[in-house]
Amino acid sequence: MKHLLRETSPEESALVKEWLHADAANQAYYDGLKKVWDTSLELAASSAIDENKAWQRFQQRVHNGQTQVKAPVHEMATRSFDWKKIAASVILVIGLGIAGLWLYNNRPAEQLLAQTTNNVITDTLPDGSTVTLNKASSLSYPSIFKGDKRAVTLKGEAFFHVTPNREKPFVVSVNDIEVTVVGTSFNIKTENGTTDVIVETGIVRVTRNGRTVELHKNERLRTTQTDTLTKEPVDDHLYNYYRTKEFVCDDTPLWKLVETLNEAYQSNIIIGKKELRNQRINIILKNESLDRVLELVSATLNAKVTKNSGQLIIE
Repeated sequence: MKHLLRETSPEESALVKEWLHADAANQAYYDGLKKVWDTSLELAASSAIDENKAWQRFQQRVHNGQTQVKAPVHEMATRSFDWKKIAASVILVIGLGIAGLWLYNNRPAEQLLAQTTNNVITDTLPDGSTVTLNKASSLSYPSIFKGDKRAVTLKGEAFFHVTPNREKPFVVSVNDIEVTVVGTSFNIKTENGTTDVIVETGIVRVTRNGRTVELHKNERLRTTQTDTLTKEPVDDHLYNYYRTKEFVCDDTPLWKLVETLNEAYQSNIIIGKKELRNQRINIILKNESLDRVLELVSATLNAKVTKNSGQLIIE
């Protein structure tokens, strides 16, 4: 309001400009409010002109003896004018508040896109939910969640921590499935047409072609080419590496760790000896370089790592 009245300090004006440039929805809200304000000023100006003319006509009638004055004319006019101004100001403030609220609630929902290439990012959604996007992933979502659900579309991999709202479930569309939650945390990964859903807290419903499976904490579901939806227990926490910066192996087969390392470091690690493929490993690797990771892995398994034409061979 101070900005519309041109009563803001230079610092306050700078903050308003920064807020306007931060989001197109903010500018739309401000423009609507200013339009209502300008219209109100025009009406107020028009009202003032009519009031002056009425006062002149009243004075003329008194001068001609047509009206008998029982109180000081100046005092009555001043009182009447003041009350009209006060009433007009109250109505104007209420009208601006109602108009501003209506414009805010009915502003159009803009489709937004959070996208990553070689970095991992964390973003906050309009409902306060947070999402961590892995590399080469994207999430499409509206600037305002309207209707009876909070719908987003995912490509790639992301970890969601959803703000609870039983009246408006959170729905993730990915490939040919829908993942529906009220308030929970879970990981979704899609790759080569396959989708993997892992629940960390709460309950998740996965729907595909009219069939629904409910997942609970520490359960996962991986889609296949068929319509079969089968859940199983989570047997490792490697899926969390991009969010926690740790590779946690708890009796984990070597082939699964190698798959994750190749994804995380965009490397080409292969297992040279077949007998090592299912070798179980227990280790926690915290934000180490690839060379250091391979050094620790080889020492744990009593193996060695060689390099050949861009390949890193564990044998």
